[in-house]
Amino acid sequence: MSSVLVLADDFTGAMDTGHGFAARGCAVRVVVTDPKTDDTDRPSSSDADVFAVDLDSRDLEPTAAAAAVASFLECGSVPEVVYKKIDSTLRGNVVREVDAALEATGAKLAVVAPAFPGTGRVTVNGRHLVDGRPLENAGYGTDSDLPALFESSEYDVATLSLETVLEGADAVAAALADRGPDGPEIVVCDAVHDRHLEAIAAGARRCEREALYVGSGGLASAVSVPTSSREPPSQTHEGEDALGIVGSVNGRTLEQLDAVPDDVLAELDPAAAVADPRETGREAATELESIRREHGRAVLTGATSRTDVDRASEAAAEHGVDAGERVARALGVAAAEATRSAPPRGLLLTGGAIARAALEELSASAIDLTGEAVVDGIPEGVIADGPAAGTPIVTKAGGFGDRRSIVNCLNFLDRVDEPE
Repeated sequence: MSSVLVLADDFTGAMDTGHGFAARGCAVRVVVTDPKTDDTDRPSSSDADVFAVDLDSRDLEPTAAAAAVASFLECGSVPEVVYKKIDSTLRGNVVREVDAALEATGAKLAVVAPAFPGTGRVTVNGRHLVDGRPLENAGYGTDSDLPALFESSEYDVATLSLETVLEGADAVAAALADRGPDGPEIVVCDAVHDRHLEAIAAGARRCEREALYVGSGGLASAVSVPTSSREPPSQTHEGEDALGIVGSVNGRTLEQLDAVPDDVLAELDPAAAVADPRETGREAATELESIRREHGRAVLTGATSRTDVDRASEAAAEHGVDAGERVARALGVAAAEATRSAPPRGLLLTGGAIARAALEELSASAIDLTGEAVVDGIPEGVIADGPAAGTPIVTKAGGFGDRRSIVNCLNFLDRVDEPE
């Protein structure tokens, strides 16, 4: 059995959290599950040290999201370390999923530290910030007040100040050990640097209370786990080009698309994708083949502006369907068709829903992480099953990275150095 179980609410989060362990030499497998089914059988973790599972629960109703967490934990033996991955901008069913994990594991303490300093996410005085701005001012539609967020929890909630964290792991351990009741408790932690996350993780390990770790990709890099001597997953490089599939409509992703040369960029027709995602995806794959043949790389996107998003929404209202699901399916079909017709050297997937759709169309359910990354939050893995097994893959959440991130990902997969 794996030493660590990571339960994530979306695919890109499972990847970047798993990378926190893989970068330290652990064998990490990331798998996708379907929370909408009644099948609670765990997918195979192979012989991985760390098993990271995407429950795809972020957009579920709160009760269903909690049930997905509980069902997975209750369907088999629980490993020594359980890590509940939450979104670094606090989207989704954070409180209900943490409560469910506490109850299912029987842990006495949930150590909540969503900071991910390498991607600009920090927590100060209980407020969670992105690039120095509170979440409510950064366009994420969530509130930055962590203690207030957890007021709806059925468990007691306390805070761990930056002043205590700065004193080091022993001070953190003492503070956690002295927390009031014997029953389960949630402690929300300040952190603005990786060394603060290291102190929190070490303190939780020393405090002699069974702890559930709760965080994004940052805290995962600090949680102690035995490393292995296993070899990295084997990669095949059948193709000579990098293929990017971009589905996020986050403002940062749209800025990154501006840096992609026009001659390698293809865009779905939003209305057509909503009306007939499979046919639109197949047509896009044909266009990608032409671009790749001429330019050696290609990027397909579902939108380059908010106008495209509005067009998809209007078409969805007309057809009575979900725009996001239809566009994701079209992009997934395009990714799979393009990969099958001309295997790429590497595949970039931006946006968790798009990544899942692409893997589903490729009959793939597992990714083995290599321990390498483009930058923090943008890890590399290798598809572990299905007809595309062995294909290198890089995933990126929509809100991560700077203006050059998509181009840098393509260069990484092509093994091309950035020009001086």
